[in-house]
Amino acid sequence: MTSAAIYGCAGHRLTEDERAFFAEARPWGFILFRRNIDSPEQVRALTDELRAAIGDRDAPILIDQEGGRVQRMGPPHWPKYPPGDAYLKATNDPADARDLVRLGARLMAHDLREVGINIDLLPVLDVPVPGAHDIIGDRAYGRDPQTVALLGRAAAEGLLAGGVLPCIKHMPGHGRAFADTHKDLPTVHADLETLDAWDFAPFKALSDMPIGMTAHIVFSAIDPKRPATQSKRAIRLIRERLGFGGLLLSDDLVMNALSGSLTQRAHKALKAGCDVVIHWNGDMDEMRQVAEGVGPLKGGAKRRAEAALARIVRTPEPLDPVAGHERFFRAMAGKTDAAKGPDVGEAQA
Repeated sequence: MTSAAIYGCAGHRLTEDERAFFAEARPWGFILFRRNIDSPEQVRALTDELRAAIGDRDAPILIDQEGGRVQRMGPPHWPKYPPGDAYLKATNDPADARDLVRLGARLMAHDLREVGINIDLLPVLDVPVPGAHDIIGDRAYGRDPQTVALLGRAAAEGLLAGGVLPCIKHMPGHGRAFADTHKDLPTVHADLETLDAWDFAPFKALSDMPIGMTAHIVFSAIDPKRPATQSKRAIRLIRERLGFGGLLLSDDLVMNALSGSLTQRAHKALKAGCDVVIHWNGDMDEMRQVAEGVGPLKGGAKRRAEAALARIVRTPEPLDPVAGHERFFRAMAGKTDAAKGPDVGEAQA
């Protein structure tokens, strides 16, 4: 039976121990990191191996491919895409920025689908406030909720058109964190009215997306004792106040914002209402600990997982990737004659 977990692996190809563990644990999906990336041929072989290990040729395989400093697939085999805040800087026009974000995401979807990856942990819908930790920083599409929602939806639509599922993150908002959740547990003290008008707004606007990811942040106005990932109150708010009905993933269980054993971390996240937990680093002993705290994917979580995967389009929107990349990077370099072009919709992907 499929378990409510997503695991990473250690290198470019699976070891026999990894094959055996995945066959027994039967995770819902897998996630790739930079350590897993070499060439297109190697990544395609690895995604084939991961799916074969659990006997599911359509199993979800995720990656963080945002652009900027969070990009797992990059040169020399793939382009270096810009961070979220670069689009408005390049165009200074929200409508042109929206078109460029969508094109960039469509091009990334093409890159990912070619190597067997079908979920991208994008778009970032966090809205940074002055003085916040730069863990979000230039990853954000803007400095106000309206811009973030506009460009975030463009990114999601570009991915969906290319046959890759988007994942909105980090719910219910990471923009006020004054610490890096990889290292510490931040606490946000803003009142609920302020959060609703600013932090929650982009997530409300994109509540129709198939997948979301939680934040390892304490919100004192929601639950002063637990990070959102492990808080029933926070996840109820995500479902009810933000209106999100999609599959809800935890952020990485290894982050130091969480405490306790990995078994406890996984159990607490699922008990609070996360549908699936993620363990990224491929450490075999740690994955075994996570597996002890994870049960089968069932009930509402299973239905949401099935509904998410049903939104993968089997025939992507036509694209000329060569012309698309040329237009994209000309426009990002400020060449205004490149702002519009015929590369999407006129050639086979």
